[in-house]
Amino acid sequence: MDSFANKNVTVMGLGRFAGGLAITRYLANQGASVLVTDLADESTLADSIAQLQPLIDAGKVQLRLGEHQVDDFTSADCIIANPAVAQPWNNQYLNAARDADIPITTEIEIALAHLDHSRLIAITGSAGKSTTAAMTHAALQAAGAHAILAGNIGSSILDVLDQLTDQTIIVLELSSAMLHWIDTLSPAVAVATNCTENHTDWHASFLHYRDCKQSIFTSQPDQATAVLDQSLTEWETNPGIKRIIISDDDRIADCTAPGIHNATNAAMASAAARAVLPDASVQKINAAIRAFPGLPHRLSLCHQLNSIRFFNDSKCTVPGATVLAIQALSQSAPASTIHLIAGGYDKGSDLAPISTLAESLAGLYTIGATGKALAANAKSNAHHCTTLQEAMQTIMQRMKPGDTVLLSPGCASWDQFTNYEHRGNTFRDLAIALTEHSPCG
Repeated sequence: MDSFANKNVTVMGLGRFAGGLAITRYLANQGASVLVTDLADESTLADSIAQLQPLIDAGKVQLRLGEHQVDDFTSADCIIANPAVAQPWNNQYLNAARDADIPITTEIEIALAHLDHSRLIAITGSAGKSTTAAMTHAALQAAGAHAILAGNIGSSILDVLDQLTDQTIIVLELSSAMLHWIDTLSPAVAVATNCTENHTDWHASFLHYRDCKQSIFTSQPDQATAVLDQSLTEWETNPGIKRIIISDDDRIADCTAPGIHNATNAAMASAAARAVLPDASVQKINAAIRAFPGLPHRLSLCHQLNSIRFFNDSKCTVPGATVLAIQALSQSAPASTIHLIAGGYDKGSDLAPISTLAESLAGLYTIGATGKALAANAKSNAHHCTTLQEAMQTIMQRMKPGDTVLLSPGCASWDQFTNYEHRGNTFRDLAIALTEHSPCG
C-alpha cells in the first residue's frame, strides 16, 4: 500500500513487549485510522497502552482488547500482523482477511520500503545474531560510519526514520518470523550465524524454519556479499554475489566477550563491516569488536562473591546456545565447577544436548515447563527444581569456593516470566540476595 492516509488499518498484536507500538504510531502519523486488537487484556498491556494514550485521546487509535473479532479483519483496508503470531497461515483471523482480499503486511516490510538496501546489513541465525549485529554496529561506528542498529534488536526502523541520511548504514537483525513475511530482501550484506532447530511452535517444522532463515540470501543482487558460518556452506546463494565462509581459522581471538562462539561472531561482524566499508581500517574494525563487552543477558558476569561467579545468559533460548555457553566458561574453569540452570517454556526443541551435559557439570538444575523432562533425560547429576528461586537455593547448598553458577536456559521464558530480561534480572537479584550471608567464597 503506497499510502495509509485516510485508510482503516487493523494492527494485530500490540504485545506485552510493545512490539506493535512503532507501527501504530507510524500509521497514525500517516493519517490512518488505526484499530489495535490484542488477545491480552488492558491490565496486561498497561505499559504499552500508556505510550499510545495521546493518540487514543486524539481519536487516531482505538483498542480492541481481550479478544479478536473477525469483522475487524474483513472490513479494514489493510492488516498489520505482529510477527509473534505463530503459524500465520493457519490463523483464523488472518485467513478471514485473505478470504476477503484484504492485504496483510508487517512492520518490517513497511520499514524496508524506507531503506536504501545498498547500505543494509541483514543478520539472522539461531544463536549469536544479536551479538553479531551489535558487534557489527560497534565496528562501523569505530570506523567513522553513521550506523543504526534496528530490527529484532535496538530501535524499530520506523522510530528512527528522521535519523536516516544518504550515508546511514542500517544493521538489521531479522528473526525467522520476520523473514517469513518479507517478499523481497536485497541487502548489500547478508549474514547467517548458524541454523539449528528452534521455534518449532511457530514454524511447525524445522524445514520451514530453515527455509525462512535461508531466504535472507535469495534476493540479494549481484555484487552483494553473503557471510555464512562453515556449517551452512551448502546453503544456496545467488551466483553473482561474493560468498564469505567463516571457518575456525577466521575466529578473532582475545575478545572481551567470552567463548569460542563469540570469537566466531566477531569474525562474522568483521567480515560484514568490511564488506560495506571496504576502505576502512581493518585494525579499527577488529579493535572495536575485540573491545565489545557483550550484550546484557548474554553470558554476562552479573555478580561475583570472592571466587564464586554468576553468569546471566537468559537470552539463550535454544539448546545449542546453552552448549556454547558451557564451552565458553570451560575455557577458564573445569565444567565440573559449573552449576547450570536450564529449562523454561516449551518451544518444541530437542533438549537432549542440555540433558547430556549434566554428567560433566557440578549440577544441572531444571526449571519451568520443560524442567521435569530435562531432569528425567539426564543420566545423573540433575535436580528438578521447578522455579528459579528453588534452583538457586539448591545450588547455594551445594556450592564450593571457585564454582560458577550459569543461567543458560535453552528455552523461552514465557511460562514463568514476562520476558528473558525479567528472568535474567531475577537471577541477578537472587544471586545478590542469597550470597549476602553466604560462607562460600
